[in-house]
Amino acid sequence: MQSLSALALLSRFQLSRSISHVTDSFDAIFQSCFTLQQARQIHSQLLLSATHRLPFLAARLIALYASFGFLSDARKVFDAVPVEGLDHLLLWNSIIRANVSHAYHQYAFELYVEMRKLGFLPDGFTLPLVIRACSSLGRSHLCWIVHCHVFQLGFRNHLYVVNELLAMYGKLGRMEDARQLFDGMFVRNLVSWNIMVSGYAFNSDSLGASRIFKRMELECLEPNYVTWTSLLSSHARCGLYEETLELFKEMRRRRIEINAEALAVVLSVCADMSEVDWGKEIHGFVVRGGYEGYLFVKNALIGTYGKHQHLGDAHKVFLEIRNRNPVSWNALISSYAESGLCDEAYAAFLQMEKSDAHSPVRPNVITWSAVISGFTYKGRGEKSLELFRQMQLAEVMANSVTISSVLSVCAELAALNLGRELHGYAVRNLMGENILVGNGLLNMYMKCGNFREGHLVFDNMKGRDLISWNSLIGGYGMHGLGENALRTFDEMIEAGMKPDNITFVAILSACSHAGLIAAGRNLFYQMVTKFRIDPNVEHYSCMVDLLGRAGLLKEAIEIVQNMPIEPNECVWGALLNSCRMHRDTEIIEETASQILSLKSKITGSLMLLSNIYAANGKWKDSARVRMSARAEGLKKIPGQSWIEVRKKVYTFSAGSLVHLGLDEVYVILEELSLHMASENYKVNSCFTLEFVYD
Repeated sequence: MQSLSALALLSRFQLSRSISHVTDSFDAIFQSCFTLQQARQIHSQLLLSATHRLPFLAARLIALYASFGFLSDARKVFDAVPVEGLDHLLLWNSIIRANVSHAYHQYAFELYVEMRKLGFLPDGFTLPLVIRACSSLGRSHLCWIVHCHVFQLGFRNHLYVVNELLAMYGKLGRMEDARQLFDGMFVRNLVSWNIMVSGYAFNSDSLGASRIFKRMELECLEPNYVTWTSLLSSHARCGLYEETLELFKEMRRRRIEINAEALAVVLSVCADMSEVDWGKEIHGFVVRGGYEGYLFVKNALIGTYGKHQHLGDAHKVFLEIRNRNPVSWNALISSYAESGLCDEAYAAFLQMEKSDAHSPVRPNVITWSAVISGFTYKGRGEKSLELFRQMQLAEVMANSVTISSVLSVCAELAALNLGRELHGYAVRNLMGENILVGNGLLNMYMKCGNFREGHLVFDNMKGRDLISWNSLIGGYGMHGLGENALRTFDEMIEAGMKPDNITFVAILSACSHAGLIAAGRNLFYQMVTKFRIDPNVEHYSCMVDLLGRAGLLKEAIEIVQNMPIEPNECVWGALLNSCRMHRDTEIIEETASQILSLKSKITGSLMLLSNIYAANGKWKDSARVRMSARAEGLKKIPGQSWIEVRKKVYTFSAGSLVHLGLDEVYVILEELSLHMASENYKVNSCFTLEFVYD
């Protein structure tokens, strides 16, 4: 009804041919438009009267179409304006703003260039839009050009223009330039200060944000909720979680307005800390403060509960959301996946896929990656590969997290050909230099025993980190190349990298597999004395395995007895396995009693003990151990083998005859048997009972 009256009003103005009359009243006409159809009706009326060529009306039409998201219509309106009408800055500002607001930053900048070529000068509204476009493009040279224009055209003291320059330098990560510009401002407002604090926050510089905040207070300016939220964000980004919570408490003490963004920041901190109680307190604050309508706050709550495995609470919050977006679904699915509930994550994924066909909510790359990673983490690589194929069929482009997860599966299944395909995919999609992908490729090649390609990946990595070195050392170690692992360890130290717990687990394990006893002892000593790393149970387990494999069982027992921490099933299991290898029945009995007395038992150690008894003809003892395992609720999970044939990975259990494609597998198996025979390899049949399951 409003639009009809507006059209009638417009017709009356057109009949009078009074342009000044139209000029005075066009705001009422456009403000009465609420739908795209109404906008086009008004546009049609303007076309009939040729008043659409008037710059001020064209500018309003452009803004109207842009508000409905129809940029193509907005551009057509602009293109229809005659050259003589282009000298109206309102028109240029309107079309540039329309493109910037819809993230068409390149086109917005091109419009600015065209405007300057035609001899039109920007004003205090044009320049902030152009600066925003350049900073979003991330092209430093364009930003500097526009900065020069600001000074050349006399806008160096224009508050809104300079504020936009401050924000631009913050996005570019050039906070020193921002600070110099800020210090040179003759007039600053609260927005200027907030932009500086936000810039430091964006660049994870909590110290810089705090300095500006304190300086602001010294100049008797009262920070508002935006300033405080930026300060919270800066500390959260730097991992200063305790300090972030203290700042939030201070906000409440000072009775600063708490906005939804601040709550989301604090909830993200609670998710990364073991502070679920704090998360629940914030949840109560959300309910009491009326913030339940803010979707991103609800999504943050799901993430907080999910990280602390309070999945019931996470699901409850999820159900409370009416208009769920992809972030809501991803938060829930990731919560299940990270808690090891990959089947529940997959069920939620399927539910998301089956949502309303007209809904924009569809699984995106984050959703797919979360589910794939969940199955990978649980050791269900075959399902991960299946989902990755489905993801490709759905034409969802994988990201570095997806590729890293699938490469991890390839490493575990020794699927070298598939890993090479992923390597090609990463290079084609410009992910070759990503550190996550690089480490995944390195790990895959090393575990598959392809040291040449593994080292090639390592040599070409621009930003090697400790994970890169650990993967190289671990890869050599698992294949018995202890000397290579030691050489790599020395190179790592020379490169200035400091080893961590994982490094020493990898290098000690390498010494164990290669029988390098002296080197292993020396490294264990260096770990404590030189690198100041306190050995954990894994390091002691490696040392027990190192000495035990070499037949130095008494020394291995001394380590177990003198450990400053309680030996667990891994330590006792390493000792038991060494006793099995060297057939030391006396130590076996002592170790067996220790394993059976442990509060937390693992299936592997008990099955090994049972098989040792059975191999020595002690059937009653073997049965007793199995009964103990059954009483503890432990079950032997049948081991699986896998083989890659023609780019397809086959997995199967011993004795299984139900797997498709076994004819091809048996051909490979026959070739392996012949190769083993040619190498005079003899199978130790003493422990074939390991393959017998209850």
